[in-house]
Amino acid sequence: MSRNNPQIVLRRRPSGRPVADDFEFVVNQVPELEDGQVCVEVGHLGIDAFIRTTLEEESFHQGAQIGGVIPALGVGRVVESRFDGLEPGDHVFGPLCSQTYAVMPGAMLRKIDVSRVSPTAWLGALGLTTGLTAYVGMTRVAKVKTDDVVVVSAAAGAVGSMAGQIARLLGASKVIGIAGGPTKCEFLVKELGYHAAIDYRNDDVESRLRELAPQGIDVFFDNVGGDVLDAVLLNIKEGTRVVICGAISQYDDMSNVRGPRNYLKLAERHAVMAGFAVFHFTDAYDEGEARLADWFVDGSLVMPEHVEVGVERFPAALDILMSGGHTGKLLVKVSSD
Repeated sequence: MSRNNPQIVLRRRPSGRPVADDFEFVVNQVPELEDGQVCVEVGHLGIDAFIRTTLEEESFHQGAQIGGVIPALGVGRVVESRFDGLEPGDHVFGPLCSQTYAVMPGAMLRKIDVSRVSPTAWLGALGLTTGLTAYVGMTRVAKVKTDDVVVVSAAAGAVGSMAGQIARLLGASKVIGIAGGPTKCEFLVKELGYHAAIDYRNDDVESRLRELAPQGIDVFFDNVGGDVLDAVLLNIKEGTRVVICGAISQYDDMSNVRGPRNYLKLAERHAVMAGFAVFHFTDAYDEGEARLADWFVDGSLVMPEHVEVGVERFPAALDILMSGGHTGKLLVKVSSD
């Protein structure tokens, strides 16, 4: 069966913040399946910060090629299969990329259970790059315990939204979010249950942290880097755990990444800074998915979604991500799951 495949491909590598002309909308034909392959109709794509790094010629993650589709995780439904273990109608998760149909080895896909949660929950609340990342960061790296004072940057984004809620559920006595603008700060407190919020655009982060946590903080879960990280380092105390999950402030100029100026506070306060990537903790996936699903189903966790409609909105959605123009999980709806 012949199918058109609308796609977004990389036209040129961005210089700084990606712009519309860096991408191109094309329509190709879906190729015939080979043995071991499946064809998936893409339902939703998750717009994650790692996508920006794939646009560079040298990338930690699988890089995008000029003229090729953009790496992105997604959920969809199998429409054709020549792979034992997946059949038409199965819901799957995997690296579906910026396109309407994905043809790939079935071994690269995971069949997902949508009986308790929606397909998009496997990108958000239970998602590898969202819920699971936050869960691993808080339980295995930060090791949040009862009565900890926890600070999260980019707290209104997907990972930050989950990280703060997870810290609260693990017993943190105070969870403080850092976000841009009064609307996001209100969202953190009223919708996500953060105890307090700091508007980095209008507040002095260092002084506000001193007011909110006069004894210092126990955990900092950082998604931003740059000036925000430096401000928080001035408010750590003895034994603070600083967890580096991401550094979105740096992604538009990866050839000139700036490290923290105030890193000597780690030595002064006998504190630690540890970076992590979720795929180093595969042994935590089953436990994390189970706990996240239970919390999500009973309402202890919420994950708002910002949805852009149509694969052609992929570049615009990436711009929304990089400019902080969303709350919760940012998605592109390609077709119905």
